[in-house]
Order: sequence, then structure tokens, then C-alpha cells
Amino acid sequence: MLREWLLRLTELAVPAIDLIALFVIVAGTVEAVFRIAAVLISNHESEHEVRAVWIRYSRWLVAGLTFQLAADIIETSSTPTWDDIGRIAAIAVIRTFLNFFLERDQREVRELQEEAETPRTE
Repeated sequence: MLREWLLRLTELAVPAIDLIALFVIVAGTVEAVFRIAAVLISNHESEHEVRAVWIRYSRWLVAGLTFQLAADIIETSSTPTWDDIGRIAAIAVIRTFLNFFLERDQREVRELQEEAETPRTE
């Protein structure tokens, strides 16, 4: 009885969390489109402004991937076959690597921005 209740709860939670991930990614994409358009239309387009748009967009993507990974973890806990577990594990690994590289890129860009903003004293 408890197992059935947990399975039903999982069946509701996984699509709900995936929907949240979808909204986060779509919202970030829409924002990025408008921001990059504004930067490109402005007369004072700079590499710094374009980079800031992409960094902000990557934060939205990391958030969306994190929600999707959470849904995968929940789904794995109730998956009945090893094939399903393997499939979900592969998806989780891919998303984890994407997340890792997006976060690494964000950190590198932040460091470059800090270097550019720091006045040099010689």
C-alpha cells in the first residue's frame, strides 16, 4: 500500500518538476533573446555586454538542468527495470556533465570580468 502511494506520488512529481524545468529554460531563453537583441540594436555594443547576456542565460540553463536532474533522480527511485535505470542514469550523467561545464564557463567568465574591472597598479 505504501509502495503504491509512493509510485502515484512519483508519477505526479516527476512531470511537475519537468514542467518547472521547462518554464525555467523557456523563461531564460526568452529573456536572452530580448537582451541580446537590445545589445545588438544599441549603438554601444560591447563584448562585455554580450558576455553578460550569455552568462545570465547559462544560469537559467543550469537551474533548468538541475530541476530535470531532480526529476530523473525521483523517477529512478521507482523505475522497475534495469534498462530504465540505465537509461535514466545515462541521462543524469549527461545532464551532470552539461551542468559542470556550464558552471565552469560561468566561473571563467566571471574571473575574466573581474580582471578587466580591476585597475592595474604598476
